[in-house]
Amino acid sequence: MAVIDVFQYGVPAESDFGYAQAVKSGELIHVSGQLSLDEAGEFRHAGDFAAQLTQTHANVDRVLRHYGATRNQVVSQTLYVVDLRQNAAATAEGNRAYFGDHRPAATVLGVTELTFPGQAVEISLLVDTRLPAQGLSSGSGRGESAVPSSRR
Repeated sequence: MAVIDVFQYGVPAESDFGYAQAVKSGELIHVSGQLSLDEAGEFRHAGDFAAQLTQTHANVDRVLRHYGATRNQVVSQTLYVVDLRQNAAATAEGNRAYFGDHRPAATVLGVTELTFPGQAVEISLLVDTRLPAQGLSSGSGRGESAVPSSRR
């Protein structure tokens, strides 16, 4: 029988909208869209893309810590960015700073608006806890796997 571990911050939006911040099923963690919320669940940094991205990444780290996971176990992410043309360079810079040499699959979507007025970014992720917590080689970029064949 599969064990499901649901993580919540305990903020009103979770009960208002009926969702969890993350759900772990088996070895996979599905992380709901993270955004620039403080510990009390209040939206912060309206209109400041860089500050929102920093807070959003801090919230992702909080979810990962709950499960004992690391950034290196993130296998994919979806970023929702308001005014993508204006924020593309800051998105790329923030992503490189957050992940370092790790390269998860990513989809970046330009959107017209998000939940809160002034919200500019939201990020959802898929994490695989079977991967090593420390960095993997990214391979050559030519279809080579960084995961040993015995683990595929």
